[in-house]
Amino acid sequence: MLQFIDTVGEAVAGIKDGSTVMIGGFGNAGQPFELIDALLECGATDLTVVNNNAGQGDQGLALLIKEGRVRKMICSFPRQSDSWHFDAKYKAGQIELELVPQGNLAERIRAAGAGIGGFFTPTGYGTMLAEGKETRIIDGLGHVFETPIHADVALIKALQADGKGNLVYRKTARNFGPIMAAAAKHTIVQVSGIVPTGSLDPENIVTPGIYVNSIVKVAGSGTAAGPNPKAA
Repeated sequence: MLQFIDTVGEAVAGIKDGSTVMIGGFGNAGQPFELIDALLECGATDLTVVNNNAGQGDQGLALLIKEGRVRKMICSFPRQSDSWHFDAKYKAGQIELELVPQGNLAERIRAAGAGIGGFFTPTGYGTMLAEGKETRIIDGLGHVFETPIHADVALIKALQADGKGNLVYRKTARNFGPIMAAAAKHTIVQVSGIVPTGSLDPENIVTPGIYVNSIVKVAGSGTAAGPNPKAA
């Protein structure tokens, strides 16, 4: 059931200790900072987080890691010049890492949303990333079997939502949002605008409302909002 939530704190209040949480974003682009800050405030811990990166600087996901809320990261790019919080935790043995090539990460998330039991890919074959996984030779080329990544909750950012929960995104801020919304049991979305049902161009809707559970408007994160659609 779709809900329009008044605050980010209320939106994430149901996230429990030990949850697997997908967080959208490619670096800062499309990262739902306000939802992440609310998750930090709500106190949930022992989290498994799925994200392209492992946080950067001193904001967003990096703060979750700094405060010891994340037990395990599943990501494709855990180290960069300002990922010092993850780096310190990992070197101290205080956080686990499942390293997944970026294309495999996207496809594993997509497979979960599509109800696919897994897939074979040549990416990672013959490397330590294939250790313990099923392998096959297909058309003369080595492949490794990858399983879907499911989540309890997805936190994503979109540009606008309508009264049915349909979403449109702003340019590259779209990134992992659509596939994460489909792969999670409960999807929470922060948007900069809420518009009446029927006002979004159907050709521009990327995430149908069937994949969305909770929507919260965050002021100042994009363009101006339209009317509240709760009665639409």
